[in-house]
Amino acid sequence: MTNALAGESSPYLRQHAENPVDWRPWGPQAFAAARERDVPVLVSIGYSACHWCHVMERESFADEQTATLMNANFVCVKVDREERPDVDAIYMEAVQSMIGSGGWPLNVFVSPDQLPLYGGTYFPPQPRPGMISWRQLLVAIAATWRDRRDELLAGGELLRSHLAGGAVLEPSSAPPAEAALDAAVERLRGQFDAAHGGFGGAPKFPQTPVLEFLLARGERTMALATLRGIEAGGIHDRVGGGFARYSVDDAWRVPHFEKMLYDNALLARAMLHGWQASGERALLDACRDALDWALAEMRDPSGGFYSALDADSEGAEGAYYVWTIEQLRDALGALGADAQSAIAYFQATAEGNFSDPHHPARGLNVLQGTGPRPDEQSWRRIREALKQRRDGRPRPALDDKCLTAWNALMIAALADAGAALGEERYTRAATDCARFIQTSLRGADGRLLRVWRDGPGEVPAFLEDHALLLEALLVLFETTCEERWFHDAVAVARDMIELFADVGRGGFYTTGSDAEPLIARRKELDDTPIPSGQSAAAAGLIRLAQLTGEARYDELARATLGPLRDIAPEHPTAFGHALLAQHTYLAPAKPVACPVPVTGSTGSAPAPSS
Repeated sequence: MTNALAGESSPYLRQHAENPVDWRPWGPQAFAAARERDVPVLVSIGYSACHWCHVMERESFADEQTATLMNANFVCVKVDREERPDVDAIYMEAVQSMIGSGGWPLNVFVSPDQLPLYGGTYFPPQPRPGMISWRQLLVAIAATWRDRRDELLAGGELLRSHLAGGAVLEPSSAPPAEAALDAAVERLRGQFDAAHGGFGGAPKFPQTPVLEFLLARGERTMALATLRGIEAGGIHDRVGGGFARYSVDDAWRVPHFEKMLYDNALLARAMLHGWQASGERALLDACRDALDWALAEMRDPSGGFYSALDADSEGAEGAYYVWTIEQLRDALGALGADAQSAIAYFQATAEGNFSDPHHPARGLNVLQGTGPRPDEQSWRRIREALKQRRDGRPRPALDDKCLTAWNALMIAALADAGAALGEERYTRAATDCARFIQTSLRGADGRLLRVWRDGPGEVPAFLEDHALLLEALLVLFETTCEERWFHDAVAVARDMIELFADVGRGGFYTTGSDAEPLIARRKELDDTPIPSGQSAAAAGLIRLAQLTGEARYDELARATLGPLRDIAPEHPTAFGHALLAQHTYLAPAKPVACPVPVTGSTGSAPAPSS
C-alpha cells in the first residue's frame, strides 16, 4: 500500500511513499482538506541525504500505531526542502523563533491558513531526558487544537511578522565601504581557529563563501589554513574524491558523511583559488578530486549534475566510508611497504581514530591525510586498491534530481578550473551543463524551472536559481569568449529583475511574482551553506555593469547590497558572498581577454567590451 507520494518525482518524497502515514505533497489540496476536516496540517520537511530524517522515518513514520495517530488528527504533508526552499525557509524561521534552534527533519504544525503553531526537529519514539516523544507531541498538539485553539493561533500570529526575513529591512543607497570590509576581516580573525582552521567550534562547516572573500581581500593566512585543514581531514574523501557536508568535530576529522553537489562545487573552486594564491599542490589535487568525482559519479547523461549522495548505507551512517585496521591491511596486502605507508598517512589505528555513537563496533577509522604522504606512484597504487575494495560495498543512495542553482555552482567551478588549468574537459562539461539548463529546465513559456528528474519538474525557479545561473553564465562567457553565454546571462538578468525585484525597497524577493502565494514573501540574505540569491544577484549585476557599462545594473546592485552594507561586516561568517560582492563593487573591473573581439549584440544590453 502506498500513499500520495508514490507519484512524486522527488527521491526524498518517494522514500516515504510506503509509510502508513497518509502523506500528501505540499499544495492547495492538502490545506483544503485540513479546512474541511478542521484539523491542523503537519508539515514535515527534509532531504534525501539527511541521516536524522531517515532515523525518524524508521522509528515513527513507518510505525503503524504512530501513523494512525497522525492520520486521525492531522493532514500530513511531506516537503523536499531542496525542491521547495521557500517553504522550508518560512517554517525554519518559525521554529527557530519558537525553540531557538533548527535543523532537519523539520516538523511544524500549521493552521489550514499556513500559520505556524508549533514545531521542532527530530523527536524520538520514546521520551528521553529533556525530550518528549513524537507520540506525546502529537497528542498534545491535537488536544490543544481542540480545547485551546485560540492560544495556538495567537502564538502563530505573533510569529507572522518574523517570517518575511530580510523583506522588512529598510533600503539604503549608500555604497559599500572599504573600512567596513577591513572590520569584517578583523572580526573573522577573532573567530578563527588557529589550530585547525575554520571559524568557531564543532560542528564545523567549510563556510566557503567566507574563504573566497578572504582570498579576494588578500587575507591568505586564515583562508589557506582552513583549506589545508579540510583537504587533510576526514571530511575529504581520499579514496573516491569529493567532500562531505561538514565535520562533527573541530579538527575536520569526522565527517557528517553525506556528499552534496553544492559543497563540492564551492570547495573545488575555493581549492583552485587557494592553489592560485599559494601554489600548494595538495589544494590543486583536492580541486581535481572534487570535480572528477562529480564528473564520474554525479553527472546525468543529459549534462546536468545530481544533487547528493546519502550519509547512510546498510542502515548506518558512513558505513561506506569507514575502515577497520584489518580491512585496510586486507585491501592493501599486496602492496607491501606501501600498505604501512598508507596506514601511517591515514593515521589509522587498531583502536580506531574516531568515536561515533552511530557505529557501535570499535576500531573504525576515517581516512585522514595528516601523516607523511606517500610518493605519487605509491599513492596511485594505494588509492586504486582501496577504491576497488570499497566499490564492492553497498553504495549510499543517490538523489538523482538536478537543481538549477546547484548546477550553476558546478558550471562556475568547472569553467573556472578549465580556464585556470587549461583543461578542456572541464570547460566542455561546464558548457554541456549550461546547455542542459537552458534547454531542459525551461517551461513551455520559457520560464526557468527549479528541478529536473527524468524531465522538467513543475516548480518555478527561485531567485537563487536565476542569480547563481547569472553568475555562472558570466564565468562561462569569460572562460570561452562565446558570445551566446553573455547574451544568455543578460536574458537571465532581465527575467530575474522582472520576476523578483522589489521596486520599493530594493533587492530581490526569494519567490517570483508569478509564484504560489505563501504566508510570507521573503528575502533570504545569509550565505549559508550556499550564496544567497540576494548576494548572488548583486554579484552578477556588478559584473554585468562592469562588462556593459550599463548604469541600471550598477544601480540595482547597489540597492541590493544596501540593506547588507552594515549587517554583513558585523556578522561575516553568515554573509561571506555578500562581503565578496561588496569587495567586487569596490575593486577595479576585471577585463575579459578574448582571442578575437566580441561583436554584435542582441537583447537589452550592449555587447561586452573585451
